[in-house]
Amino acid sequence: MKPFKSAIAVVVLSAIALTGCSSSDSSGTAGAGAAIDCSPSDTPVTLSFTSWIPGIEGVVEVWNKSNPDIQVKVQTGPNGNSGTYQNFFNQLKAGNAPDLGQVEYDALPNFRVQDGLTNIAACQDVADAESTFIPWAWNQVSFGEEGAAYGIPQDTGPMALFYRSDLFKENNIAVPTTWEEFEAAAVEVRKTGSYITNFSQNDVNQFAGLVWQTGDTWFKNDGDKWEVALAGTGSTTVAKYWQDLIDRDLVSSYPGWTSEWDNAYNTGKVWSWNSAVWGANSIASGAPDTAGNWSVAPMPQWKKDDNTSGNWGGSSTVVFTGSEHPYEASKFALWLNTSSESLTLLNESANLYPATTAGLDLPSLKNGVEFFGDQKIYDVFAASASQVSSTFVWGPTMTQTYNSVSDGFKAAVTGKGTLLDSLKSAQDATIKELTTQSIPVAE
Repeated sequence: MKPFKSAIAVVVLSAIALTGCSSSDSSGTAGAGAAIDCSPSDTPVTLSFTSWIPGIEGVVEVWNKSNPDIQVKVQTGPNGNSGTYQNFFNQLKAGNAPDLGQVEYDALPNFRVQDGLTNIAACQDVADAESTFIPWAWNQVSFGEEGAAYGIPQDTGPMALFYRSDLFKENNIAVPTTWEEFEAAAVEVRKTGSYITNFSQNDVNQFAGLVWQTGDTWFKNDGDKWEVALAGTGSTTVAKYWQDLIDRDLVSSYPGWTSEWDNAYNTGKVWSWNSAVWGANSIASGAPDTAGNWSVAPMPQWKKDDNTSGNWGGSSTVVFTGSEHPYEASKFALWLNTSSESLTLLNESANLYPATTAGLDLPSLKNGVEFFGDQKIYDVFAASASQVSSTFVWGPTMTQTYNSVSDGFKAAVTGKGTLLDSLKSAQDATIKELTTQSIPVAE
C-alpha cells in the first residue's frame, strides 16, 4: 500500500486569523474555533462522506444498517494529494463541501488556515473520547489546544525495521539495534554485492519519520508566527548520516513505488526497509518470492538503550466547516475510528493501523503473519506507537515543502548537492511560500 502521509502534532495556532480564518475572538486571533451547536437533529439525517480507503463502502454499510436515523453516503476518490484535497478546497469555497472527509495529518494545518475544519470538541462524546487515543495521535487533531478537536484520529504509521532475516543469518551479520550498528552492517552487506537498504529519493515522508525519531521538529508556532526548521538539529543529524551512506555507495537509491524498487527487494538486492506498519503489505505485494524470509525489529536507535520511534502516515476524519449536522457527523466519525467492529474491518480491508490504544489489541493484530515467518509483527509496532514523540509539527504548505525537498533529494543521490543542501533550499522556499500567502513567519 502506498503510504498515507505523515503527521502533524502539537501546535498552537492562535494566529490563524492572520492567515484568513474567520473564527476569531475580540482580539482578532483565533482560539479554539467558533462555538457550534452540537445538539441532535429532530429528524433523520443523511451525511455525505468522502474517503479513499479501500473497502470503505462496506464499513459504512455496517453503520447504515444499525443507524437508520443517521445515514451516510460515501463517495470515494483518489488519495488526498492526487485530487481529493483540491476538490475539498473547491467545495469549501463554493459552500458545498461534504459533511465529513478524510484528511491526512500533515494536511490538517492547510485546511485549518483556510477555516475549513469544524472544532467538534463541543460535542461531549468527542471530548470524552480523547483518552481513548494514543496521546500523540490526539495532538494531531487538537493542534495542542485545550478543548479542541478538529477531527477524529483514524490511523497511524509507527515505524520499525523490516529485514531479510534469512540473509542476515546466512551471512552472520547481526541485526542492527543502533544507527551506528546499522552503518557497520551496511558495510558488511555491501561486501556481498547487495545493499542493506534503499534511500528513496522521493519519499520525503520517510525522511521526516527518521527526523521525528530524533525528537526534533520541522515547524513551530508560538501563537503568533511560524518558525521553519527543515534544516534543524535533528534534520542535520539524519541528513549527514544518510549522505555518508550514499557517498560510500552503502545504500541504493531506487525511486520508491516503482517496479525497479520492487525487484530490488524481490531479488535480495536490498535487505531491509525502515518503514511504517503499512509497509508489511508493500513488502508482501512487491516481493512475493521472498515470503517467509522477512522479520520485523524495532527502529535502530541513535543511542543504545533509547526507546524512540518515528511515524510515517496516518489520517483523520474531519467535519468540514458548513456541515449542518456536527452532532451526527461526530457520532459517525467516532464509531468509524473507535468501535472494534469498524477498526477490524478497516484493518482487514485496508491494513489501517488504529489510533486508539484499545485498537492496538485487536484480535486481528495478535496473530502471526505468514509472510513474516509467522512472527507477531504487530507487537513490534504496538511498542513503536507508544514511543513516538508528540512534538513533531507540520506546516501549512506541506505540498510545496515536499516538492522542494524531493527535488533536492533527487539531485543529491546523483551527486549534485547534498541532502542537507536540499533541506536548506526547501526551508528558504517554504519561508517564501508562507510569506506569499501572508502567513506570519518568525525572523
